[in-house]
Amino acid sequence: MSKKSKKPENQICANKKARHEYFIEESFEAGLALQGWEVKAIRAGKMTITEAYVIFRNNEAFLFGAHIQPLLSSSTHVSPDSIRTRKLLLNRREIEKLSGAINQKGYACVPLSCYWKNSLVKCQIGLALGKKQHDKRKTLKDRDWERDKQRGFKQHLD
Repeated sequence: MSKKSKKPENQICANKKARHEYFIEESFEAGLALQGWEVKAIRAGKMTITEAYVIFRNNEAFLFGAHIQPLLSSSTHVSPDSIRTRKLLLNRREIEKLSGAINQKGYACVPLSCYWKNSLVKCQIGLALGKKQHDKRKTLKDRDWERDKQRGFKQHLD
């Protein structure tokens, strides 16, 4: 019996730590401005966003700290920078909303996942509020309770 993967077919990578560390208030879909070698490496599954975050400069959004490991075959003629700052493609209203919330209300902006949409790479970013330690424990307790509850129902059905 093989273990099923919960990862959707079009998903490239996910930041599981973000949902543990933050309350996600609202999420946005943003395009990523990438170079050719980066797209090839992403197709090979060489991208991680666990340490990444979103910064705002000059009314533009940037993904900082996302790591794309270059492929040896596709990056021979360029000098790849695996953790370069990549531009996020959002419209002006979304950028203003996100940067206003970060500057005034103490929110953070974190990448939640990256995925393919047709032939484009999209990044789901979330407007997040940091959790305290007791909130993290409560989340874990609720998740365990839901899992135990589902197991109990399955045992009664069998």
